Amino acid sequence: MLISNLEILPDHKVVRHLGLVQGSSVRSKHVGRDFMAFFKNIFGGELRGYTELLHESREEATLRLVEQAEQIGANAVLNVRYSTSSIAAGAAEIFVYGSAVEIADRD
Repeated sequence: MLISNLEILPDHKVVRHLGLVQGSSVRSKHVGRDFMAFFKNIFGGELRGYTELLHESREEATLRLVEQAEQIGANAVLNVRYSTSSIAAGAAEIFVYGSAVEIADRD
């Protein structure tokens, strides 16, 4: 499955547009990560626990996007965008969406 943030791919032709596909993941904070984040807020530095949490959420949301695209017969998802929002105290959502298409190599 080809995934791109571009609307048009060089050397490929969109032969069929299949519609919007999406994926999301909602994660909550971990007590251990919060404890370490408290100290990082005092002394400064990257909050690696949260960075890992968001990375895992992006991967899971992207996998769900790909699964949905495959179910409708797409071999690519174009114009992919990510969004993050706070759902509740201590919980965040990663949302990804794009256009499911069937592409072919240009001759």
